[in-house]
Amino acid sequence: MTATAVEPAVTYELIDGVAWLTINRPAARNCLSRAVREGLFAGVTRFNDDAAAQVLVLTGEGDRAFCAGGDLKEMAEEGLAVPPVDYVPQFGRNIQVDKPTIAAVNGVALAGGFLLVQTCDLVVAAEHARFAISEVKVGRGAPWAAPLPWLIPPRVAMEMLLTGDPLSADRAREAGLVNHVVPAAELRDATQQLARRIADNAPLSVRAGKRTVRLIAETGLDRAYEEAERIWEPVYLSRDAQEGPAAFRDKRRPSWEGR
Repeated sequence: MTATAVEPAVTYELIDGVAWLTINRPAARNCLSRAVREGLFAGVTRFNDDAAAQVLVLTGEGDRAFCAGGDLKEMAEEGLAVPPVDYVPQFGRNIQVDKPTIAAVNGVALAGGFLLVQTCDLVVAAEHARFAISEVKVGRGAPWAAPLPWLIPPRVAMEMLLTGDPLSADRAREAGLVNHVVPAAELRDATQQLARRIADNAPLSVRAGKRTVRLIAETGLDRAYEEAERIWEPVYLSRDAQEGPAAFRDKRRPSWEGR
């Protein structure tokens, strides 16, 4: 009798320079079991080390849930109290990700699933996607939501935290949480196209741009300008900085070297 192969809790697929990291527990609404959390950390580390991968897309399997948050059954069995900071990947906090990241939200993004969306640089959502910080419904906490008022208006963040009520995809776009809302059937193609537009650009400029956006949230304006000058100087001094204008002059596609 042949044993049935166990599917991985998280899959990694590289498509034309775009790494797709997919939570693969659709029957459990892609909730964050230990295997999923470990798989996400491993997948992000693989992306960081993958020279061929220019952009990371994080998504969930199926059309019901991006990620419904923590595995409450597992939490109850383990008696989880305060989750450690490294309980789940938080890009820029417990795992550094210099290259761009996109959340392709294919359904509900609740609690820890919302955390994953929040930490991505860009968000593309299916029309039926829903977003909620639902911890108040089950007596849990959301300290990871501290940066949320930087991403969306503070009163919207306050309502989300106090009620646990979900935002529709359109409302999330209006609030600034989501970049694009598309029909569910077009989510993968739309996200891949966005990722490719990023990947086609000069990689040093892309990474410096990502760092620049976050400066004002981390420092005062004067300090942000100073830090931005430091971040961008190696870009200006790179060979790519000469290649871009030369390609424009020669009416050809630039050939980026990443140096």
